[in-house]
Amino acid sequence: MTCLSAKPIGRDSGPGRQRRRQFSRPWLVMPMLQGALMAGLLLVSGSVTAQTRDHLTDQETELVRFYQELDKRIEVFIKAIDRRFAIINGAAPPAAKKLVKDEPDWGEPPKGTRAELLGDIAGILDEAITNLDDVSHRDEKNPLISRSLRKLTASANGYLRQLVPLRDQVKDPDELAAIEHVADNAKQIIEVGTKLPAAAAEPDKKKKKP
Repeated sequence: MTCLSAKPIGRDSGPGRQRRRQFSRPWLVMPMLQGALMAGLLLVSGSVTAQTRDHLTDQETELVRFYQELDKRIEVFIKAIDRRFAIINGAAPPAAKKLVKDEPDWGEPPKGTRAELLGDIAGILDEAITNLDDVSHRDEKNPLISRSLRKLTASANGYLRQLVPLRDQVKDPDELAAIEHVADNAKQIIEVGTKLPAAAAEPDKKKKKP
């Protein structure tokens, strides 16, 4: 199982600081120039406050470091995003159960304005893309890549649906910039994820009667 040595976690965040990442392996390349250009123009309006904000809480960062396997790390990113969408939508963040006994605690829910939480989501998606890309560079045939990408694609479709009512309500330029960044990253993930071959059927574990 491939372990990750990802870049420093949680230090490049906010709508004004997000670095555009695209999948770079041959089977992951996507022509996104027009969308990236439009999103880049919108991101210029990011606020100074958003620029200095980490997109993960300290506890979430510890969870990302704890899970070295790609698929488990992607699950942490997805849960971190789900927490923020819950807060944005006025709901209680989903409870996170420990998968293993020594897993770090998730800690308190993230705090911030709607623009900051949306900026967090964009940053987390950036980091998820980076992790997938890093593993594909080291081991393009690693089965965890397709497994992780399928999970992220399913979640990304839900993120786009949640952005629709937000986009209709928002007037603030920072919020609009963050929404476009989230949408851009989600579309990149979906475009690649939908091109994956069908998942292999799970083997039948039922024993045949003698």
